[in-house]
This record gives sequence, C-alpha cells and structure tokens, in this order.
Amino acid sequence: MTNNPQLSFERNVIQPVECLKGGWNLIKDQYWLFLGMTIVGMLIGSALPMAILLGPMMCGLYLTFFKKRRGEPIEFGMLFKGFDYFGQAVIATLFHIIPIMAIVIPSYFLFYISFILVAIGSANSDSGAAAGLAFFLIFAIFFLILILAVILISIGFLFAYPLIVDRRLSGFDAVKLSFRAAFANFWGLLGLMFLGYLLSIAGLFVLIIGVYLVVPITYAAVAVAYEKVFGLADLNSVQPNLPPPPPQFT
Repeated sequence: MTNNPQLSFERNVIQPVECLKGGWNLIKDQYWLFLGMTIVGMLIGSALPMAILLGPMMCGLYLTFFKKRRGEPIEFGMLFKGFDYFGQAVIATLFHIIPIMAIVIPSYFLFYISFILVAIGSANSDSGAAAGLAFFLIFAIFFLILILAVILISIGFLFAYPLIVDRRLSGFDAVKLSFRAAFANFWGLLGLMFLGYLLSIAGLFVLIIGVYLVVPITYAAVAVAYEKVFGLADLNSVQPNLPPPPPQFT
C-alpha cells in the first residue's frame, strides 16, 4: 500500500444534486448489475460482528464504480476484488465503527441510568410530571448530540474506501486524508447525505423494498463526489496492490 497522505484535494466543490445526477448517469445503463452487487455486498458485509467484511465489500463496489467511470468492462465477480484490499479495508472499518461504538454504548448506558433515577425520583415525590418533562428534554438533547456525532464521523469517513482502492493508501492514511478532504467539503457532503436520506425515505413508500433500489445511486454519488475532490488516479503512476516478488537465489 502507498503511504502518501499528502495527496492534494479540492475544497468546496461538492454540489449534492449534481453528484446524485452523476451517480445515476454512471450506473443507469447497468443499474440492475450494480443493484445486485450492492445488495450482496451489504449482506456479506453485515454477516460478521464489527462489520469486518463490510470494508472489502465497499472496496469492491467502489472499484467497479471507478472502472465504469474509466470506460472499462465490469462484471459481478469484480465485487469480490475488494478482498485484495482486505487488511487495509478492515483497518479503515474499525476506525469507523469503534469511535461510533465508543460514543453510542456509554451514551445509552448513561441514558438508561438517568431513566431509572428519574423514575425512582418521580415515584417518591409529587413532582413526577416535572421530572418526566425534564427527562424527555434531556433525552432530546442526548439524541441530538448522538446523531450529530455519528453524522460527523460518517461524513469524515466517506472517502476512506475510495482512497484505499483508487490511491492504494493504507487504511490509517486513507481515514486521515478522508477526514481532511471531507471537512474541506463539509456542507456539500452533508447536503449529499441528506438527499440520500430523503431518497431512502421516498423508497420506503415503494413497497418498502424501494429503499434498497436507491442505495446503489447514493454510493455512486459518493464515487462522483470523490472524483470531484481528488480526481481519479493515473493508473500508470499508482503502484499495484500486489505482494512483493519472491527472493532471488543465485
């Protein structure tokens, strides 16, 4: 893997609607193929604890997006080429999952402790209604902070898998560079994430399964956003992700 976290990137170049349009234009002529790869990738990615297989699946998916963008032929089996990046993809996934778990688990623990204390306090006093109102206000603040933290981490992580695949960065360097570039394009990526969420909500009204139909479009939109921020790598200037040659004996 290449260790070059100093790659240049563009700032404030993300236009959410244009990225979604670009994502659709990228996959529309092979939409059902991309839909199948996305669903299989999500199913395999969620098969093991800590989403260990999610990273390789996402790397495989972004690899197909970039090959499609370069005009190269793609096939379903290319999804599993993501396992060529297994080690670095798992490292990147852990950098994504562990901070979220470190926020969510203690927060829920404190939340339930607070709930029990409020319930005990309201049972032993005449101010039960006030205690209940205070609890729900605290819950609303807690939930808002939790959602904001998860959104910030998720936005920062958006370019990690594409960087591993396209620029051959290590998992750690890909995450670092992804956060730098993502926060240099924060509002555009936030808008893109919000539009993707709205599309998912709209998909729920199409017999529920519609939510899955929009997922490949949102992933393709991230691939388009990545290209706007970093450009696609010149394949002649990037070292292939291959094991070292065997030793020579003389």
